[in-house]
Amino acid sequence: MARKNSLSSFSVGIDHKAYEMKTALMGALIALALIALPVTPNAQPIPQSFADIVEDVIPAVVNISTTQLVEQPSRGQRRMPQLPRGGPLDDMFKDFLEQFGDQIPQQKEEGNGDKPRRRASSLGSGFIIEADGLVVTNNHVIENADEISVILADDTVLKATVVGRDPKVDLALLKVEADKPLPTVKWGDSADMRVGDWSVAIGNPFGIGVTVTAGIVSARSRQLSNGNAYDDYIQTDAAINRGNSGGPLINMKGEVIGINTAIFSPTGASVGIGFASPSNLAQSVIGDLNEFGRTRRGWLGVKIQTVTPEIAESLGLDKARGALVAELVEDSPAEKAGVEPSDVILTFDGKPVDEMRLLPLIVAETDIDKRVKMTVWRGGKEKTLRVLIGELEEEELQVSARASSDSDDGEPDRKAIDGLGVTVAELTSSIRSQYELPDEITGLVIVDVDSDSDAAEKGLRRGDIIAEVQQTPVETAKDAEKVIAEARSKDRSVVLLRIQSGEDFRLVPVRITES
Repeated sequence: MARKNSLSSFSVGIDHKAYEMKTALMGALIALALIALPVTPNAQPIPQSFADIVEDVIPAVVNISTTQLVEQPSRGQRRMPQLPRGGPLDDMFKDFLEQFGDQIPQQKEEGNGDKPRRRASSLGSGFIIEADGLVVTNNHVIENADEISVILADDTVLKATVVGRDPKVDLALLKVEADKPLPTVKWGDSADMRVGDWSVAIGNPFGIGVTVTAGIVSARSRQLSNGNAYDDYIQTDAAINRGNSGGPLINMKGEVIGINTAIFSPTGASVGIGFASPSNLAQSVIGDLNEFGRTRRGWLGVKIQTVTPEIAESLGLDKARGALVAELVEDSPAEKAGVEPSDVILTFDGKPVDEMRLLPLIVAETDIDKRVKMTVWRGGKEKTLRVLIGELEEEELQVSARASSDSDDGEPDRKAIDGLGVTVAELTSSIRSQYELPDEITGLVIVDVDSDSDAAEKGLRRGDIIAEVQQTPVETAKDAEKVIAEARSKDRSVVLLRIQSGEDFRLVPVRITES
């Protein structure tokens, strides 16, 4: 037994030394591997803590409380009190009010007849950008509010007035009066943020008080599919909940690179998909609100649509890019600069227009009365134009809607256009009368569409006007067939039609068939 023990002891000693040798060797190999790893330029190290970053920002983040006088629902409809939206008392009172809500007496506001009214309140977030009391938040946080209060980090409550607001980008600027300079945050450059960069959200979720959450930039230039031409959100997985709206999204320097605006969630709580308005867009808007009380946006005066691969092919463009001009607004900066329908805008003020949706954002941020260079694709080559930017008075940017007349009184002279799948008629006086077309309209009226054709799939229909084929005006079927034959000779399988429907124009790529 003693011998066995001594052997065991000896064996353990050998294993221990071997383990030490292996450990030392592995450590050396790991160290060499780390030295040999390539270093990514501008890579951000994993922070040990966010405390130093947020410490200077938190004092400038505020809670925003709003109240609004609204009509009280009838007894039969009333189920919930109007507590702060998302507040911790919601669930506590829900069951009670469902059982006993009808027994609670209502109060009537004086001068309001028989309709009872109540004060509804809500909470949001914001941040101070000027020591004299300028506060940034979302428009939806203060919209329709009768009273707005800004609550500072030290619980000081200040009454706020609205300097200006912009519903299109959901931003608002408030002003408070304080007896001392207020802490502020600095703007950062949202264009420097890359997917994967750290981002920190600060706000007042569910009314519980200032809260810090961290994550990364998940995506750039997100649209929320609400038809807003100015959607250009930063997406982050930093937790954003109800009440965070209007609070800052900051970078690792403690600079504001976004304003927390919206979340995507089936439950109403954070699922890691939040959206913030980028600081570069917000700075421009806030500057205008402070100076003018409204947003001043640049205006070009074009109606545009997406360049599809088929449209790019029909125009001889290397790939689908740019913004296709479907129509010009009369006496607009674009018209004065020499822009023509069917032009593809490739660059604007030195910035590439890789997608159609980027153009309104770039134009909107351009200084009014600034003369800029614009590159367009026309006739198979690039052309440089100079345009003097105007001020947008109303929404001019839209994709043309379609409209048509289906009147069929009388039989017009018809001609089927070879390879296009449509039958057309020239605009004689009788045709104009039949289709109720004014004298200034030129082109060919479509009187029939082959149901199996690409033209039918693209939405062409009776009453539409073919104004141009391949950027060439057409007034007879022979004009159209000549242009199509020329396109075939260049091995083009798609031609671009400029279609007028009612008062609107659109550009439609149609695939041509063999003769």
